[in-house]
Amino acid sequence: MSPKKIVLRFGPDISDKPIIYRLVKDYDLLISIVKANVNPQREGTMVLDITGDQIEGGMNYLREMGVQVQSLTQEMVRDEGKCTMCGACTAICPTGALFMERPSMEVNFDSDKCLVCQLCLKICPVRAMEVRI
Repeated sequence: MSPKKIVLRFGPDISDKPIIYRLVKDYDLLISIVKANVNPQREGTMVLDITGDQIEGGMNYLREMGVQVQSLTQEMVRDEGKCTMCGACTAICPTGALFMERPSMEVNFDSDKCLVCQLCLKICPVRAMEVRI
C-alpha cells in the first residue's frame, strides 16, 4: 500500500493536542511527517505521508478535532529534456526534493520528498517543472 500525502492545517486551540499520537495509537496508522510548521500564534501546517487500513477513520477524527485535511493529489514532474541543470530550483526547494548531485553538478528530483508547493515552477527559467493532476 503506497502512502497517502495529506496537508493538515490547525489553529491554536488544538496545537497542543496529541493528534498524531492518536492517529498512530487509535487508528494504527504509520505516519511520516514530511514538513511541519507552527507559527508564534500556534497555528500550524503539517504535511504527512500516511499508510494504513484505517486512513479514512483517522481523517474523520482529525476533522472532528477541527483540523482542516487536504489531500495532495497533484504531483510535480521534471522534464529532463528541458532542464539545463542551472540549479535555481535547488536553492528554493523547502524539502530538498530538488538537489544538486556532487561532483557531477547534475540536478536531481526526489518526488517522494516533494510537497507540491510549486516554488520550483515559478523559478525555473526554462519551465522544466510541471504540475500533473
